[in-house]
Amino acid sequence: MDATESPGAPGASAAATERADGFDRQRLSVVPRPAVEAALARPVTRRMLVTDAGYFPHADHHGRHRPDGVAETIVIVCVAGGGWVEAAGIRTTVGSSMAIVIPGGTPHSYGASAEDPWTIWWCHVRGTDVPELLEATGIRPDRVTLSLRAVERVTALLDEISVSLARDTTPVRLLATSGMAWRLLTQLAVDRVIPSEGAPVERAMRYLEERVDGHVQVPELAAMVGVSPSHLAALFREATGGGVLAHHNALKMARARELLDTTTLAVAEIGRRIGLDDPFYFSRQFRRTHGMSPRAYRETRKG
Repeated sequence: MDATESPGAPGASAAATERADGFDRQRLSVVPRPAVEAALARPVTRRMLVTDAGYFPHADHHGRHRPDGVAETIVIVCVAGGGWVEAAGIRTTVGSSMAIVIPGGTPHSYGASAEDPWTIWWCHVRGTDVPELLEATGIRPDRVTLSLRAVERVTALLDEISVSLARDTTPVRLLATSGMAWRLLTQLAVDRVIPSEGAPVERAMRYLEERVDGHVQVPELAAMVGVSPSHLAALFREATGGGVLAHHNALKMARARELLDTTTLAVAEIGRRIGLDDPFYFSRQFRRTHGMSPRAYRETRKG
């Protein structure tokens, strides 16, 4: 996404017309293409490699039209203003705290809003791990935007990448930015499933955390947060990979581990503190989760 890249193809939207100069206070780092090819042949960087990165503040008239796509996957995070992106024939408006992630090889266009041009952090990545990480984010050629709940974390990583590449593009620097890019894409994947504050599933999770020592009925919990039991179950599967009661049990087991590691309380008392009064049932549940009894867990050396 080099600010000096050649203009868009004929027929591109006027909003995607590219300016010839850069942007005031911009950052821009481009890894020389011979260095990219060499890095893609080395261990680690062949799996994840940042090829370009930057920051464009108030990017008036910024835009790109790439009818054949590019080899790199493009990550753009809008932190102010707005713009748009088009891929697979679908045009999406982009605002603050949104990310665009365009898989490599996907034909696309994007541009800043004419009325309120976006401020963006961005990078391009390549590597064998990229497709799998994109799958975790839920990104597809026909769905290339994400709403971010932790935009500060994402932009901090892009800032770190940009600063690092601005120093040099030596093999060791490219190795360092590979780790940052891996964290960036995994953060996008996590951001997709972590419930936003005040959402029904977030309120339900908080309720369960506060009642590790109790018992919860799913229909009552669903009514409390204003959704049906089946919808609450679906929300928990998306957020945790399991059901409501499975999540509550995981919280109980985490509390049990903490008490086993940090106190001398009897096993039966620990069971009571997490709402499992029958010590034999507690031991069975603990063994099912950890593959060993509470007593054996306590005696295991850790760290």
